[in-house]
Amino acid sequence: MTKPITVLVVDNEPGFAALAGEMLERERDAIVALEATNATDALSILEGRDVDCIVSDYEMPSMTGLALLERVRESDPELPFILFTGRGSEEVASEAIAAGVTQYLQKESGREQYALLANQITNAVSQYRTETELRESERRYERTLTALHETTRELMRAETKAEIYRVAIETAGEILDVAVAVAYTFEPTAGVLERVASTRHAPELGEPKQTFERGEGLVWDAFSKGESTYYEDVTCEDVGAGGTVSRCELIVPLGTHGVVVAGCEDVDGFDETMTELLYILAANTEAALDRAEREELLREHDRTLTRQNEELTRLNHTNEIVREINHGVAQASTRAEIEETVCNRLAETDRYRFAWIAASDDDPPMPSAWAGIDAAYVDRIRDDGECAPEIALVRDVLESGTVQTVRNVLDDDRWAIRRKEALTYGFQTVLGVPLAADDRRYGVLMVHVAGADAVGEREREVLVELGETTGHAIQSVERTRAMVTDSRLELELAIGGSRLLLNRLSMHVSGTNPITLEGVVDRGEDTIVLFITAPATAALASLETAWASIETLSVVSEGDDETLFEVTMPATPFLDVVRRYDVAIRTATAEDGTSTVVLEVPQRVETRSLVEAIREEYPETELVAKRETTTMQSARRLDTHLAERLTDKQFEALQAAHYSGFFEWPRESTGEDLAAALDVSPPTYHYHLRAAERKLVTMAFDGSSN
Repeated sequence: MTKPITVLVVDNEPGFAALAGEMLERERDAIVALEATNATDALSILEGRDVDCIVSDYEMPSMTGLALLERVRESDPELPFILFTGRGSEEVASEAIAAGVTQYLQKESGREQYALLANQITNAVSQYRTETELRESERRYERTLTALHETTRELMRAETKAEIYRVAIETAGEILDVAVAVAYTFEPTAGVLERVASTRHAPELGEPKQTFERGEGLVWDAFSKGESTYYEDVTCEDVGAGGTVSRCELIVPLGTHGVVVAGCEDVDGFDETMTELLYILAANTEAALDRAEREELLREHDRTLTRQNEELTRLNHTNEIVREINHGVAQASTRAEIEETVCNRLAETDRYRFAWIAASDDDPPMPSAWAGIDAAYVDRIRDDGECAPEIALVRDVLESGTVQTVRNVLDDDRWAIRRKEALTYGFQTVLGVPLAADDRRYGVLMVHVAGADAVGEREREVLVELGETTGHAIQSVERTRAMVTDSRLELELAIGGSRLLLNRLSMHVSGTNPITLEGVVDRGEDTIVLFITAPATAALASLETAWASIETLSVVSEGDDETLFEVTMPATPFLDVVRRYDVAIRTATAEDGTSTVVLEVPQRVETRSLVEAIREEYPETELVAKRETTTMQSARRLDTHLAERLTDKQFEALQAAHYSGFFEWPRESTGEDLAAALDVSPPTYHYHLRAAERKLVTMAFDGSSN
């Protein structure tokens, strides 16, 4: 349907304006005529409504047609104005053209003049409308470009990707005037496109799809190809339900970041200008996303550097603390001094709120030393007993043998009963560090630190080293104390099971005669030499090739009733436990698959822990007796001096001679036998034995170590 053309006919002759209007309407159905009999009335009509064209007479009272034209041009320089006059001189025509009339037509008689006038009106209005639309389009395009420039500045100021997506989609909805605009961001972890921003001018279309899985729909297609795609009518495409946002879609990828989708309800609803504008907006959005990603990486890098610098500062401070503690521990002579030194030095620093140590000797393990807190906190732990979260953490450390961390006691349900204390004393992070040496655990160092998750990996490693140093220091002072004390414990154990070599050997003895362990020579490098006596009737020689647990088995000496054997074997779990706890084997006999073993245990070694360690390897272990023994100080000092003065080879030669009856008369073994047992030449064995004997005699007579 043709758009109506409103024409204002101005003529002062009575009835002519109405006649001219009527004739024009007859010539063109689209023309709607208005009449005015003078210029003043015409201006009043123009103020009240829109007119597409003015047809005016030239000669009119008070204001001529050209004067009216001048007034009209003040408000609308391009409005079609046709001078329709009966005065047909060249002078008037020239004046009219100079004044800027659109057309000049002289009045004549007959109907044909109105057909010509209607044609001129139609052509003039058509051109006017086209030019007006073009100018409006140009102005709209300029406004849109200005809006894009503003958007670009806003995109470049945005700090987050979410804000960039929001600004882009809001701009797309405003400048393109589309029914729906959506942005999808690519989530690399899940491998999906996820809706991050959207705007709708047509709510009836519903919510756009939230997520596009890998390979799903037109949107994923365009993103994976990295190419913009225009679908004039998506109903013609093979897409699943919910896979489109509207009838007509333009999908523009944003590099690897995601896509922008714009849609309208009309088929082929995007013109060239709209498409170009969306491309420009998408390019600016992609650049802003690239910039935001780079800045985020830089910020993260800065944060990482800051964290690393802070951690390095803390680590240097911790190392200084640990060095001071190690110096103090080295000067301590008792376990109590060591524990107090460690706790005091840690609590004196600004880094740690307070520290305390729980010894493994107690059951349950309770604080044995502390610093930086009052006794009320310690009493609270003791009162809570097994319910205390600290004791649970201590047990976790003792069982695992590794450092354990509570990153935030305020968020940990197990530490809910300590919320008041945590706020009072200002700690959130708690570390439990094992105090261990040679697989033996002496206790746990508990360190309380301000802030949540406040201890980094490298600082934990330093504290673990402190725990090991403290464990070795405790082990050293306990060994020293054991060497100079008169009182020791003897444990008598009954050990069953075929895993123990003595038990297996006893099964090859007839009658009630036992297998007796005469001595053990620890040769290092995972090799152990046993000297055992067995009844003369025992058939043990064949076991060397039959048992993988025996490397060599040879006869050292033979008597009427007993035979002395030398057995070389790999290290065993039983001997590893004995070595770890500094325990001496006093006697060991085996009969009918069960061994009776008497161990000499230093004071301060927890017997329960020792028995449990043996029982863990040999479940059929029972504690038969526990008794105190007294050793002469002089004998103890002699043992110590022997270990210090003799070389490993000399001590080994002396042990082998003693256990094999070399010093008996008559001798139960020869030097050649012992040399063969120790896998050395006879001259070498005799050299080491003589050197050991000389040092032993020298120590006995004049106390010299030479």
